[in-house]
Amino acid sequence: MLVREWMADHPVVIDENTSIMKATQIMKEHGIRRIPVVRQNRLVGIVSDRDIKEAAPSKATSLDVHELYYLLSEIKVKDIMTPNPIVLREDDSVEKAAVIMLENKISGLPVVDDDNKVIGMITQTDVFKVMIGITGIYRGPLQIAFDVEDRPGTLNDLLNAIRTHEARTVSVLTCLDHVPPGRREVYVRIQDMDDDKLNAMVDDLKKEFKVLYVVREDLSTIPRKEAKAAA
Repeated sequence: MLVREWMADHPVVIDENTSIMKATQIMKEHGIRRIPVVRQNRLVGIVSDRDIKEAAPSKATSLDVHELYYLLSEIKVKDIMTPNPIVLREDDSVEKAAVIMLENKISGLPVVDDDNKVIGMITQTDVFKVMIGITGIYRGPLQIAFDVEDRPGTLNDLLNAIRTHEARTVSVLTCLDHVPPGRREVYVRIQDMDDDKLNAMVDDLKKEFKVLYVVREDLSTIPRKEAKAAA
């Protein structure tokens, strides 16, 4: 999975001489929390809503409204931005993007071309979308987890055993973390099936494999944030 397939292309960018007042307005208009900062169309920094909040006067300030607006219009994003931010190329993997964000505790990365021009942005939300996509949770509510021997052919044996019960596999994920050497965990997501068939399949699988859990997830019960009504 490459960054170019999941990034937001044609991202909003601002010139380094933009005021933080204008930057705040742009963020609100586009519903974003960070903006790449450019000089002559080339990336020189990134500014976030946190940067702006930290630079803005406290609510306890003694400045009157006119003085406050003047100050906010005078401070430029180049004065508060993070210069020379970490960047990605469109042919980098989303997995690499996730590692960079995790290890650097950042929630979004600009994507640049060979001329250092911004061609996209990828955020934690995009990474979540990738995770949801590869797990197939929207297409299969059932997940069965196994602890299996880490040797050639084990995964094929497991999937063949599932296939004999006419279960439709949606995704297969494996993990080597938190297991002893020589073992791996396998997570198989399948399309829904009635309880009798599911129980019979699981009982058979337990004869040959170590089943960690079986879960059926109903996404219709997940709370969803309601969109604000138009003014």
